[in-house]
Amino acid sequence: MNPLCGRCNRVVYPTEKVNCLDKYWHKGCFSCETCKMTLNMKNYKGFDKRPYCNAHYPKTNFTAVADTPENRRLKEQTKMQSQVLYKEEFEKNKGKGFSVVADTPEMQRIKKTQDNISNIKYHEEFEKSRMGGEAPPHQPSTPTSAGYQQAAPSQNFHYEPTPEPVRQAAAAPPPSAGKRYRAVYDYAAADEDEVSFVDGDMILEVQQIDEGWMYGRVERTGQRGMLPANYVEAI
Repeated sequence: MNPLCGRCNRVVYPTEKVNCLDKYWHKGCFSCETCKMTLNMKNYKGFDKRPYCNAHYPKTNFTAVADTPENRRLKEQTKMQSQVLYKEEFEKNKGKGFSVVADTPEMQRIKKTQDNISNIKYHEEFEKSRMGGEAPPHQPSTPTSAGYQQAAPSQNFHYEPTPEPVRQAAAAPPPSAGKRYRAVYDYAAADEDEVSFVDGDMILEVQQIDEGWMYGRVERTGQRGMLPANYVEAI
């Protein structure tokens, strides 16, 4: 049985049959839907299973998705899956990642200050424990107790270890022997024996205390105290 034409709905015989767009057409019926120009297999463009010429081919536009209950359910499900994956990754990586801290002069000063505070606290605890156990325990009066009490001070004297080095307290050196420095960074005093200054301040009467600290007077404010050596440069 011969098929029907996709446009005129009449029987299409084999000699005039055009098979295209899942339909059968007469050669004369295979034309543009808009301008009715006769088309062939080389110049047609199909849209929605209908032939068009190049000039009248419909432009594809995006279709808005309706906000149906099914679409809302899919949206919520996708959002929940995203949150679950985020929480799983967070739990796996929790406690593993650390931010790299730049080795700036400020970070070096904070690190050195923390080390000094730790040494000072250790020395204070050691002194308290040593002074608390300095007195010998009470012993009954025996012929040998006197000799034991005489030896106790000697034992306590040799027990004291050499204290660990800590940052020296600010001691004002003679102003006549100091050098002149210029601040290259801003600095805010962290302790009572330190001085604050800003970039460009002149530091006078500077004396080297140790490898990382100096003592001097800020010309702008007149304050004297400790300052970090890596925050200033010699003039």
